[in-house]
Amino acid sequence: MSRVYNFSAGPSCLPEEVLKECAAEMLDYKGTGQSVMEMSHRSKAYKPIIENAEALVRKLMNIPDNYKVLFLQGGGSTQFAMVAQNLGIHTGKAAYIKTGVWAKKAAAEAAHLGIKVDTIASSEDKNFSYIPKVEKISGDYDYAYICFNNTIMGTHYEYIPDTGNIPLVADISSCILSEPLDVSKFGLLFAGAQKNLAPAGVTLVIIREDLITETPREGTPTMMMYKTHADAESMYNTPPCYTIYVMGKVLEWIEKTGGVEAMHKRNLEKANLFYNYLDSSDVYHATAEKGSRSLMNIPFLTKETDADKAKVINDKFVKEAAEAGLVNLAGHRLVGGMRASIYNAMTIDGVKALIAFMDKFAKENF
Repeated sequence: MSRVYNFSAGPSCLPEEVLKECAAEMLDYKGTGQSVMEMSHRSKAYKPIIENAEALVRKLMNIPDNYKVLFLQGGGSTQFAMVAQNLGIHTGKAAYIKTGVWAKKAAAEAAHLGIKVDTIASSEDKNFSYIPKVEKISGDYDYAYICFNNTIMGTHYEYIPDTGNIPLVADISSCILSEPLDVSKFGLLFAGAQKNLAPAGVTLVIIREDLITETPREGTPTMMMYKTHADAESMYNTPPCYTIYVMGKVLEWIEKTGGVEAMHKRNLEKANLFYNYLDSSDVYHATAEKGSRSLMNIPFLTKETDADKAKVINDKFVKEAAEAGLVNLAGHRLVGGMRASIYNAMTIDGVKALIAFMDKFAKENF
């Protein structure tokens, strides 16, 4: 069958060029006679793969020299605990801004581990449809925590809070490399790979070296210490070798297509096209407020307000869209409706195809 347009929130679509390269090298990577899937992470053949991935991350994100780049496992959810265990070591207090499911889960995990969590702002009053404005954070906090792009709710920070000497931690899983980001304004950044970087399996962590402590919170397992992985150059245990290999391919693709600035320009073009369509429609509307809208994840509803009828129409939309080659458009249960995730690898042709289908669906059903 032909390729579909995959609007999944994650695991998400990958660049077709990358998939073809990986397929071509599946049985024999550069004359080694083996797949990267089979390769020892300690081998001479694998070492350049992980080194290339790190070098490209550093180059594309302009990462300062006093930051470590780590390739870890356990997804973003494990970082909820690692952040608390490794950074919450002085006052045992942390500031959290709750802008959706993932920030709430991160705060709950920190509290579970004994951190005194202060929720300094929240958008839960409007079902997380906006980003609260907290330009300055002060206090005796060990760190401040934000989720920079909210996959489920389709919201995004259009500013970086000023935290002074308080290390700012950000979950950038669903927006990494979609736009320029000043790494120096953060103490720690992390991203699960399955949105913009690679298949699921590796979590990228970028951490300022002074935050890598030898004495995390009491009881922290060895595998949950950033120092363990920093000292071993992400090789303390077997890393997700193949996922890191694919990440390297994706990073090369980003570089070849103009880098992060060019990627941001294309992402703006895609998102603006779709938001403009939604804002001018008398059938569909976006759920995220203007000024807080994600370029990556766009939830939307129809004008049907009756809950039972809305479910029927939403199910029909998702089913018929899939039949038209537009897949994974069901919205999260907390928002309802539909959601189009238009990560870096999604083409503008895919967005145009979705709009064309939505026009047709609206005429036939409203």
